[in-house]
Amino acid sequence: MCNIVRTLGEDILAALGRRARAQRLSRGWTLREAAERSGVSPRFLVQLESGHGNISVRRLADLAEALETTPGVLLSSSEPGTPSVIALLGLRGAGKTTIGRKLAKRRRVPFVELDKKIEQAADLSLGELFTLHGEDYYRRLEREVLQDVLAEGVPMVLATGGGLVASPDTFAMLRRSAKSVWLRASPEDHWNRVVRQGDRRPMTDHPQAMADLRSLLAAREPLYALADHTVDTSARTVEEVIELIEQHLA
Repeated sequence: MCNIVRTLGEDILAALGRRARAQRLSRGWTLREAAERSGVSPRFLVQLESGHGNISVRRLADLAEALETTPGVLLSSSEPGTPSVIALLGLRGAGKTTIGRKLAKRRRVPFVELDKKIEQAADLSLGELFTLHGEDYYRRLEREVLQDVLAEGVPMVLATGGGLVASPDTFAMLRRSAKSVWLRASPEDHWNRVVRQGDRRPMTDHPQAMADLRSLLAAREPLYALADHTVDTSARTVEEVIELIEQHLA
């Protein structure tokens, strides 16, 4: 019995260490930064992340708060690959960033934009990446980065690129490892939201932009519809959309 209890305790500490490290790395923090934010010493964090730190309940709560999560998440027994990721789908202007940030804050989990991760991996902006290497390279990198993000095995809200659904293997990987939500909107909604953000590029020297947007949305709708859940964002506030997402997930 003592050996069983000891093994169980070691498993819990090992899982706690993995999740604490994954949460820290998802924010791009060094050990020193995490220590300063949580009040836990860097030396102890090294022990904790290696699975050998017997942390107190109070210190665990401090660390969870600094990592913007909960002690329950850090102590979760689920292993990497468990569908603990909420992935938001939709064309540009669907509201993935606005809704994603607030949903993540409400759930006390990280918010991750896949395109930002891709830019970091390539050390290029998306515009530069497409200009220098083309779409095929971007799609390969998108798959690799998504695989790395999902392998972290931590709960998060993930905003995906609008064209991810057009890559069958990448989309299938996402659907296996995440709960996907399509933020559905009309072409006019997509257009108006992008313009309200101050981006007038869609209409510059491109009089057929709206027609192209309609065609693109029509072509991708059957793919977006493969998501686990669909939430129509038209004529709804951000808060209303988040409530609907929570209802679906519940």
